[in-house]
Amino acid sequence: MSDSPAESASVFDTVATTTAPKKRKLGKKFYESELERLQVELVKLQSYVKTEGLKVVVLFEGRDAAGKGGVIKRITERLNPRICRVEALGTPTSEQKTQWWFQRYVNYLPAAGEIVLFDRSWYNRALVEPVMGFCTDEEYKEFLRTCPEFERMLVRSGIILIKYWFSVSDEEQERRFQGRIKDTTKRWKLSPMDLESRSRWVEYSRAKDIMFDHTDIKQAPWYVVNAEDKKRARLNCISHLLTTIPYEDRTLGPIELPPRQEDSGYIRPPISEQTFVPEIY
Repeated sequence: MSDSPAESASVFDTVATTTAPKKRKLGKKFYESELERLQVELVKLQSYVKTEGLKVVVLFEGRDAAGKGGVIKRITERLNPRICRVEALGTPTSEQKTQWWFQRYVNYLPAAGEIVLFDRSWYNRALVEPVMGFCTDEEYKEFLRTCPEFERMLVRSGIILIKYWFSVSDEEQERRFQGRIKDTTKRWKLSPMDLESRSRWVEYSRAKDIMFDHTDIKQAPWYVVNAEDKKRARLNCISHLLTTIPYEDRTLGPIELPPRQEDSGYIRPPISEQTFVPEIY
């Protein structure tokens, strides 16, 4: 998906499409020091979520190549995967297609003491599915009617629901797509759906506008991340996430290792009986 560069551009993408001069790139040292500081705070947040039994859901939606995966990676980099997990659901099976739309997402919601990050979510029904013709008009309209109620139910049940939309300009998206094409290690990120979306960017923009109009609710508002600069987007998103959940430092204090158990007659098996990885390096 890409933002409309002309009159059909959404009001929610004005941050990314503004004609204001670009900011200077962040210095590497500053970026890394700020990221480390924020990641320390994420560890504190994780401990608080665990000890207080909170249930947190964070949705990451937005333009293709907007940098959602990069932000998710930096969030989870220092966290315990048993507490903070990422869900990126694939194409629904034939059985799942017959289920209530939200049903398979409910299975991945957090228990007490867990954080779940959705790399795309139930909002596929508001974007990809209607644009690509994967759902009927009635299914699409039903989603727009019921999604706000579904999310209000989640909030009433005690789930902290946070929704991010990553916005980039058409020019920046094109640059990143070209970068992925040239870099073999990134080419897998360009799915056939991503390529098809390039020819339907107006339809995606309109679908996104309608989605915001129906689902930007008080209980679970959309937060737009200016993703034109990846590093700034990462820092800004993580910094904002930390402000949405009041937390205290519940991390462990100083740790003293206990003395190691004495061998007391233990004899290791011969090295010749073990198969080692070849030391090529």
